[in-house]
Amino acid sequence: MDSKIVDLEALKRMAAEAAVRYVKDGQVVGLGTGSTAKYVILALGERMKTGLRITGVPTSHETAELARRSGIPLLETENAWAIDVDIDGADQVDPQLNLVKGGGGALLKEKIVAAAAKQVIIVVDHTKRVPCLGNSFPLPVEVIPFGWGSTAKQLEALGLKPALRERNGQIFKTEAGHYILDLHLGRIEQPAELETRLNLVPGIVETGLFVGRTDLLIVGAPGGVEVQQGVRQ
Repeated sequence: MDSKIVDLEALKRMAAEAAVRYVKDGQVVGLGTGSTAKYVILALGERMKTGLRITGVPTSHETAELARRSGIPLLETENAWAIDVDIDGADQVDPQLNLVKGGGGALLKEKIVAAAAKQVIIVVDHTKRVPCLGNSFPLPVEVIPFGWGSTAKQLEALGLKPALRERNGQIFKTEAGHYILDLHLGRIEQPAELETRLNLVPGIVETGLFVGRTDLLIVGAPGGVEVQQGVRQ
């Protein structure tokens, strides 16, 4: 296995272990989805073995299954929650702690949980930090299947380049049964403005832009764990 890959996994684990130290006994914790969130769940499971008591709100079936195996009890996902802290990863993070998420396709549930949480902690390895969102990573947009082609045309009329996400030769479907259009963009200079524009397009359920939602960024870097405070809007 490539040593760089191994190193990144170690950095993700290191950042995740730092993040779970912010979790307090008795809290309701939002559980993100993805490779870094996996280490968060495993670390929480280890803390529970030494007496921590929490309840989780998962953002995907995959996360729910891992949480159960780790001994974390889960709230019913249809309920109205009072989430104390949400811990999740990101595909890109800019200097203002705006995010692009949705590479794994769980962006809708992740944003619902983040919006319900009193505190949002984002955990990444240092390669996810970028000077500006966009460029190398497409922006996921979740759309309903009905008329998705027309939705794509409206995005094209805005100067964007949508591509229907596929997996193993089949259209990728989210857990809610929606499709994802990956928008190939240049620099996203004004993410808040773009998020507003996209949400006005009929057929779009949610975007992978998480603007002004991060309270704390924890980064696994070669020199150690780095922590940056955000200003949540």
